[in-house]
Amino acid sequence: MPENTQAAPVRPQFAALIALFAGALAIGASGIFVRLSQTGPTATAFWRGALALPFLAVWVLLERRGRAARAAPPAAAPSRREPLFLWAGVFFAGDLALWHSSLLLTSIAASTLEANCAPIFVTLAAWVLWGERPRLGFLLALAGAFAGMLLILAPKLGAGGHALLGDALGLGTACCYAAYILAVARLRTRHGTAIVMFNTTLVFTVLLLPLALGQKFLPDNLHGWLLLAGCALSAQVIGQSLIAYALAHLPATFGAVGLYVQVIAAAIYARLLLDERLTTLQLAGGLVVLVAIALARTTQVAHASSQSSTPRHSESR
Repeated sequence: MPENTQAAPVRPQFAALIALFAGALAIGASGIFVRLSQTGPTATAFWRGALALPFLAVWVLLERRGRAARAAPPAAAPSRREPLFLWAGVFFAGDLALWHSSLLLTSIAASTLEANCAPIFVTLAAWVLWGERPRLGFLLALAGAFAGMLLILAPKLGAGGHALLGDALGLGTACCYAAYILAVARLRTRHGTAIVMFNTTLVFTVLLLPLALGQKFLPDNLHGWLLLAGCALSAQVIGQSLIAYALAHLPATFGAVGLYVQVIAAAIYARLLLDERLTTLQLAGGLVVLVAIALARTTQVAHASSQSSTPRHSESR
């Protein structure tokens, strides 16, 4: 009996891990879409949300029908007007506005590296706010993943020429995205993935509209609209939705580490679409990142098994 109890959480966590990596692969292409977009950086972020909303609305309806079919008691449904939805949207609006601007002021490689410093802030915030003390093995894995990213991006970072402002905006992106990850991790303990994605996307889209109107707002032709649609579908509908699902079954700290896959994906997409070739050093960095993620996974599973009788802080508060 005890063995079965401990083995039960492994299956949903494995599915969540697959969803996390798939979402990261989808989001990894967003920098390419932003760089090729015919609209301003904040306008591109606005259209990413606006074009995704109809798909997310359909998903909300399907999710509600599924719950109605299971005859869930109405009293058990949490409020969909809680302030955390607003804050999640605010954090993501800041994330997109800063990152899209950063992509135009520095290299895609440098901006992606800086934005993916979010796990450092997630780990520290989860420790301070919720008592999710990181184990030594997890911290070593975090450091290894960061070192692997440096190896991947070292050739481009060493080339110079990227503006200090773009790098500063990239680090600001990391802070906003860390706050967004923590907020979504909390929301997903009480709400379905669809309603979380729809509400937060609606909030950040409305917030970005005034800023977007001050830039080039409309694309020039059909190709420009297809780029915006591709960004909305790959990054928001597919990528962020899969990550929101995954965060309901994984600790926020480990979920953030898995997002380092975005860096590997971005490097591969840049090679295929922009002819940015990967060096031996970059390939070695990718291997280091994958090993670090595997180490983080092993550390978290061992920690969960040793405390199987105690609810996780990220799920119990």
